[in-house]
Amino acid sequence: MEFEDFVRARGSALLRYGYVLTGNADDAADLAQEALLKLNDSWHRVRDKDNPESYVRTIMARQHISWWRRRRLKEHLTDDVPEGSYVDSHSFGELWKELATLPRKQRAVVVLRYYEDLSDQEIAEILGISRGTVRSQAFRALHTLRVKPGILERGQS
Repeated sequence: MEFEDFVRARGSALLRYGYVLTGNADDAADLAQEALLKLNDSWHRVRDKDNPESYVRTIMARQHISWWRRRRLKEHLTDDVPEGSYVDSHSFGELWKELATLPRKQRAVVVLRYYEDLSDQEIAEILGISRGTVRSQAFRALHTLRVKPGILERGQS
């Protein structure tokens, strides 16, 4: 398979994966583009491997972590949705909205664990963190997704 064929065949899936990681269509496009540029440079080594898509997804996850580490002190995130946002045709609706409310590291762990079906060890290697951190981030993310303030307020009444 040639690089162009790979991009044509898997480009939209990689864009959706980038959207799940970033929660933003523009950042997802940038992430996919950067990862594909890196993949192009090493395509001669990667194309003969079993799964070049796994390789580029790892690049995307690591690049995403690198971006938010650099931006976390400089950027102020808002809840405002940009106009003309990306809509995934395979969306699970409310779930994606709830995932967008999670901190970036927790969102990355949840996506890699449940969307990509990776083990704690694989996630730890991709994100450059320990297995314990993967488990604690997943626990916190799931706790946040399960417990809603409105439900808590009704339970206390």
